[in-house]
Amino acid sequence: MHKTDDTVKLGKGMMWIAWIIFFALLVWAFQGFIDKQQNPNQVPQVALTSDGLAEVILKRNKYGHYLSAGTINNERVVFLLDTGATNVSIPAKIADTLNLPNLGNHFVQTANGRVKVYQTQIDQLSIGNIILYNVAANINPGMNTNEILLGMSALKQVEFRQSGQYLYLTEQREY
Repeated sequence: MHKTDDTVKLGKGMMWIAWIIFFALLVWAFQGFIDKQQNPNQVPQVALTSDGLAEVILKRNKYGHYLSAGTINNERVVFLLDTGATNVSIPAKIADTLNLPNLGNHFVQTANGRVKVYQTQIDQLSIGNIILYNVAANINPGMNTNEILLGMSALKQVEFRQSGQYLYLTEQREY
């Protein structure tokens, strides 16, 4: 009888472990689904145009925004494309991890009012197969987000067009 009690206890313990693993996998899968809805461009779709130019195709997220994984100085970041932003705008906590230089301060007008920001320069910025160099940017201590606003200081260096739920970014032809 003692051996049966041990077997029952072991069976119950194994059942608890199985349920815990099942729920952990469920949470992990659901989080991946939510992340994919927030940023469907975690691995941006890349192509070459018929002219041989680099092109990135971004899908709009469920909120109508275009987010994309990318890099700044070869470090992975997430961009939120913002044609209303004059410069690339980087939250201070991200700028610190990227070791971006502070090249002086100035004030800018944002949707939240007038804000003091710090000018910086990005040596290399990429989204998919599009690489930009020497991009003007601002470090914004008031931004409390994990996304970098990809403003016109970067977007003016690419051609972009929207069609349905997709935004096409194409490198500009050099003349």
